[in-house]
Amino acid sequence: MATAAQWIQGARLRTLPAAIAPVLIGSAAAYEMDSFLLFNAILAALVALLLQVGVNFANDYSDGIRGTDDDRVGPLRLVGSGAAKPEHVKRAAFGTFAAAMVFGLVLVVITQSWWLILVGLGCVMAAWGYTGGKNPYGYMGLGDVFVFVFFGLVATLGTTYTQAGQINLPAIIGAIGTGSSPPPC
Repeated sequence: MATAAQWIQGARLRTLPAAIAPVLIGSAAAYEMDSFLLFNAILAALVALLLQVGVNFANDYSDGIRGTDDDRVGPLRLVGSGAAKPEHVKRAAFGTFAAAMVFGLVLVVITQSWWLILVGLGCVMAAWGYTGGKNPYGYMGLGDVFVFVFFGLVATLGTTYTQAGQINLPAIIGAIGTGSSPPPC
């Protein structure tokens, strides 16, 4: 049974700046339009943080059951090290995805932007599909493309849109810059 400290290591907290940066940039772009909404920014940050932790657990689970992490050097992997059962890590991934979806739904209701539900589902599918499923895109060299789309465009522009109801040039420039920066592993 994994300890609380091991679960925290498995969540890979050092990757969380990659989730926070697009929310800060998107919020700054909304502020530039005199549309900054603190509550919406907090909800966007919670969604981003929970999706990041969820993808970390999903990656841990998927790589662990495939044996990719068997001879790993570096940060602890819960499944690969045997610290946690694969099904527990999978539940942790889906639990954090579910929590992200709850906060995302609150943001959708507040903004009345119902189409964002599809964006949220796409985010969860992309998070799982990185190393999970039958054809994980992370093993096909497509990780950078998805990082650009989801860490850059979706997270930054989505944050701006949920505050201002529109996007602007600073949001677009920020989204491109954020998406082009490689996130920590």
